[in-house]
Amino acid sequence: MTTVKTGESGIAGRILVVGGYGAVGEVVTATLAGWFPGRVLPGGRDGARARRGGGVRVDVTDADGFGQVLDGLGDVAVVVLCVEPPDSGIARTCLERGIHVVDIGATPRLLDAVAALHDTAVNAGATAVLSVGVAPGLTNLLARRAHEAVGGAARLDLTVLLGSGERHGADAVRWTVEHLADPVTARPRRTPLPGHGTRTAHPFPFSDQHTLPGTLGVPQVTTRLCLDSRPLTATLFALRRTGLLRAARRPRVQRLLTGAFRGVHLGGDAFAIRADATRDDRHAARALTGRGQSRVTGLVAAYVTRDLLTGGPPPGVHHIEQLPALADLPDTLAAEHGITLHSLDGDPDGAADR
Repeated sequence: MTTVKTGESGIAGRILVVGGYGAVGEVVTATLAGWFPGRVLPGGRDGARARRGGGVRVDVTDADGFGQVLDGLGDVAVVVLCVEPPDSGIARTCLERGIHVVDIGATPRLLDAVAALHDTAVNAGATAVLSVGVAPGLTNLLARRAHEAVGGAARLDLTVLLGSGERHGADAVRWTVEHLADPVTARPRRTPLPGHGTRTAHPFPFSDQHTLPGTLGVPQVTTRLCLDSRPLTATLFALRRTGLLRAARRPRVQRLLTGAFRGVHLGGDAFAIRADATRDDRHAARALTGRGQSRVTGLVAAYVTRDLLTGGPPPGVHHIEQLPALADLPDTLAAEHGITLHSLDGDPDGAADR
């Protein structure tokens, strides 16, 4: 891997990867270490593991303690959040110090709270990039392409297929379990996905559908989820319809379900995402397929971090689709990391509501 050499416009300082020992964080840490040797510092709550790995102990539930760690290190330029804090305290702690933030979080309430720190970031000359990963993240970028292809969409339908055989990190599984209990009003939708056939995907509260109406000005946005295992998809969403998964909001039940889902490996590690834009009689669709959703999420976070250090996005808080310098990120990943892009313009009848 080629080492990035920063010129006079490059930002010096270390990169703190919070959650640097998880499924996503390990990819972020390894990728950035290849580009910026000696500047990447993994962090996590397990102090012993952090010491063994040459990292630092940090706890995203303790913003004051996190600030003390930053002050003690003294030279942190970017914090990459690979775990989701309970509130915007960690982002505020970083931005007030002029430290950039890359956040892979996917909960609308938390993203809104960080977005509200825009003026704080501008005043400190810092940048935060939100909606970083596969969904949200690459879904946002594909949505923008489809939206522009129809000259401004009236409706966006985003479809996410995840590999149920992939060993996802505990935080990612816990987040999914928790949000299976969220109420939904949209209907399932049958959508063709390259390499996976036509799948029934079910409404799911990914944050992209909450963000894109504001960033793209599209009045109706819905994101739906399915797994590569058809039986597991059917079982999971049948349970949701019964209301039994509402108990997932209780901590003890959530822990039990998270452990159970982490032990299920019925499928593979392939994933697919698709964005359909419609306006009157115009339709455009963009899709992306690959393997290893956690790996690709980590790669997206690493590339965004590299752009912060070398490209200089404007200060403030921005979602990934708002930064023109990141518009070609899907093409970069396709060229360098084996994902495939698909243009599926034409008749959207294959994605009819069911």
